[in-house]
Amino acid sequence: MIKLVILLSLCSIEVSSICQSCFPTDFLWGASTSSYQIEGAWNTSGKGENIWDWFTHSFPEKIKDGSNGDVAADSYNKYLDDVELLKNLGANVYRLSLSWSRILPNGTVNNINQEGVDYYINLLTALRENNIEPVVTIYHWDLPLPLHEMGGWTNPLIVDFYNVYADLCFSLFGDLVKYWLTLNESISQCYFGYGEGTHAPGYQESGTLTYICAYTQLLAHAKAYRTYNDTYKQMYNGEVGVVLVSLWYEPLTDSDEDKTAAENGVQWALGLFGHPIFIGNWPQVIIDRIGNLSALQGLNASRLPEFTSEEIELIKGTYDYMGFNYYTTFYATPINNIENIELVVQSYGVDRNVNSSVDPAWTSSASGLVYDVPTGIRSMLNWVAKNFGNPRILITENGWASLPESSLNDTERITYLQGHLCNTLKAIYIDGVNVFGYLNWSLIDNFEWDGGYDVRFGLVEVDFENSNRTRTPKQSYYAFQEIIKSNCISHCFVKRDD
Repeated sequence: MIKLVILLSLCSIEVSSICQSCFPTDFLWGASTSSYQIEGAWNTSGKGENIWDWFTHSFPEKIKDGSNGDVAADSYNKYLDDVELLKNLGANVYRLSLSWSRILPNGTVNNINQEGVDYYINLLTALRENNIEPVVTIYHWDLPLPLHEMGGWTNPLIVDFYNVYADLCFSLFGDLVKYWLTLNESISQCYFGYGEGTHAPGYQESGTLTYICAYTQLLAHAKAYRTYNDTYKQMYNGEVGVVLVSLWYEPLTDSDEDKTAAENGVQWALGLFGHPIFIGNWPQVIIDRIGNLSALQGLNASRLPEFTSEEIELIKGTYDYMGFNYYTTFYATPINNIENIELVVQSYGVDRNVNSSVDPAWTSSASGLVYDVPTGIRSMLNWVAKNFGNPRILITENGWASLPESSLNDTERITYLQGHLCNTLKAIYIDGVNVFGYLNWSLIDNFEWDGGYDVRFGLVEVDFENSNRTRTPKQSYYAFQEIIKSNCISHCFVKRDD
């Protein structure tokens, strides 16, 4: 606190410049989780099977440690402990996701599971009673298995199944939820689940199914947004957004080719899903690239589905705010000898034409998943503001990965947190980006998809060897607690010329 007083006194001298170390007074602070990653209780209390239940049980070899989310952090039974952790943290928002198959065991409204409904009502009520605003993701990758067996996100019929499910969620929980998010990181599920095959449902058709999945999920998002606006907005006055994600890419050199590769890296993740929502239709660079390659590959039509004019209008403008996830940065350059590959390989990777690398000087998380490049989040926020008309942004995920044996004294996570928040502050005050909140990933250690429990993102340690799933706050939890309490970054001195 003494350092902060000194810093603010210095600011009083800098009368000709913006000099801030504190966030806006109404800034939202909290943490995020998702249902499959923390809840457990996979086949109890009426819950149906979802694609991650099926995937981890059928293909344990695809998970780094062969594990699953059957019990996970047991938050289904320990949700009040998690609420207490949030309260003590000082959080005023908490992002959670609803389990579609816990509410609708077979994915349809002909079978509503009241125990699942009651669980979420109890959780949301407990949050509100502790002055914590829920930020609710309706779908975070855990599609009910019966809908997967119909083709999942490659079947356009899923759009209406999702919309009916979202409608039910709005009707059941609308009086308890101000902030809704329709879908989480569609590019991650559409690429890793339908393209690379490392996530559920495990398909490896990135040059076709990834784009079909994107098309279907965008329509699903749009219909759910319209449903809330048409039926529930006047009643509950909530806000609906979608969670988008991208790595930031810097060109490896100043060459035009590297600059194009860096832009492609962002467009094929953030542009693919954001452009239809904020601007209308796919980004032209993606339409042209895939269309040209499809012709060269002897196809009669583009591998990228074409929106009708009615679908473009349906999707365009379907946001009240944007949820945004950012973790790390890479350098970008084109793939070597790409011309020799383009004619024979139909893939998302060839389409975007980005070869990634890192600076050996960057600090790497022990898991190798995240590099600490805090300027990347500022660059990424500015890209969103420039390309999407400066929408209101809620940072819904940002966090540091560590290994299970890492100590509770997680200084690298603290450094990462402080650096990224400082650059967020610069984006707000220097660049004018409209960021209104920050949620760290994640509140507690959890099942980290194909990384299993070998990757830990939590501010709070969970002992997965203990049947009680004991929770122990790490040093980063207390560091974040101080940031939230002061609403400031004491080491961060933001001036106009930064």
